[in-house]
Amino acid sequence: MLSVEEQLKVITSGTMQIVPLDELKKKLERGVPLNIKLGVDPTSPDLHLGHAVPLRKMRQFQDLGHKVTLIIGNGTALIGDPSGRDSTRPPLTEEQVEANAATYVEQALKILDPERTQIVHNGEWLKPLDLGSMLGLMSKFNVARILEREDFHNRYTNGMPIALHEFIYPVLQAYDSVVIKADLEMGGNDQIFNLLAGRDLMEKSAMEPQVALTMPLLVGLDGVKKMSKSYKNYVGLTDPADEMFGKLMSINDTVVPMYYRLCSTLPVDEVDAIDAAYADGTADPYQLKRALARNICDLYHGEGAGKAAQAAFDAQFKKGELPENIAEVSVDLTPNDQGKIYLARVLVEARLCASAGDARRQIDGGGVKIDQVAVAAKNYNIDPEQLHSGCVVQVGKRKFARLA
Repeated sequence: MLSVEEQLKVITSGTMQIVPLDELKKKLERGVPLNIKLGVDPTSPDLHLGHAVPLRKMRQFQDLGHKVTLIIGNGTALIGDPSGRDSTRPPLTEEQVEANAATYVEQALKILDPERTQIVHNGEWLKPLDLGSMLGLMSKFNVARILEREDFHNRYTNGMPIALHEFIYPVLQAYDSVVIKADLEMGGNDQIFNLLAGRDLMEKSAMEPQVALTMPLLVGLDGVKKMSKSYKNYVGLTDPADEMFGKLMSINDTVVPMYYRLCSTLPVDEVDAIDAAYADGTADPYQLKRALARNICDLYHGEGAGKAAQAAFDAQFKKGELPENIAEVSVDLTPNDQGKIYLARVLVEARLCASAGDARRQIDGGGVKIDQVAVAAKNYNIDPEQLHSGCVVQVGKRKFARLA
């Protein structure tokens, strides 16, 4: 096992807060593997690189020789984490939670070492809790403290509803730490209240309290907002390698160092060197993005996937070639009374655009091509000789469909 100083260099890389740092040093000085906890609520079946940030840090802990416990919140997900929300989260059914959990584990184990990962479900100890046990747990928490949480405080002062069951969430997350005897719990920076609640409950349970470690929110492809499906600025862990590579090549140059530190498998020293190159102006963002995209594609699709995706990217964008595997989609190509085909409708049916309005905007912006020929602005009705079965329709840089 590395020295405490060497371990801390890896552990602190890319983190936001470690509370308290001196306690973590003392735990590491014992030379005994720590139990690192990460709890995740399977509220969605698909993960993106932002979700993977704490998982990457967990993998670093594994590589340092520590134990990791991934808690699948099939109990807490029935309540829903209120962190950062301005409204009550809609409840999920147990069936939804279990289906999402299976997908989450499959994706998480692309990052974590399966042989060194303990996976548990907190429903095993939360669902059997009786009324007496619940009242005992809740008696250890102060409502005034819970209302100090930023999200609860904002909703309370603005007269917005807070359901009573939402107060129970941090209590149950804290109880998870007691059950598994966590030495350190990880989470996003918006999770700090819940992590510290775990410290408090462990102390009140006469246990050595866990250390809280938080990770930053990953900035999305736009370089401004956090990565989120709702902002359409995300890279999904299940995205095909070619699509993943193309998305990563589109990230803002300024966030390349962040992506290396939070998403890649590069050692900390190499990431530090990239930061230094950015600082002294010697960095080549384009080449760094290519290497980053290869690294991340290899991580989620297997070694060699990044090199193949890069070759496909170069063929498409440097040489003007079409991708090799263009999906064939069945659409209605029946001409209208004027003998034309309404292109906007075809783009929606082919799932290349979200709506007819979106399709018209893409056409007017020069973003639509038929067999690699751009469609002129306002040219919404196309001759059947041009828009026919077998032709390739393209929207933007990465969306293609072969019509059938």
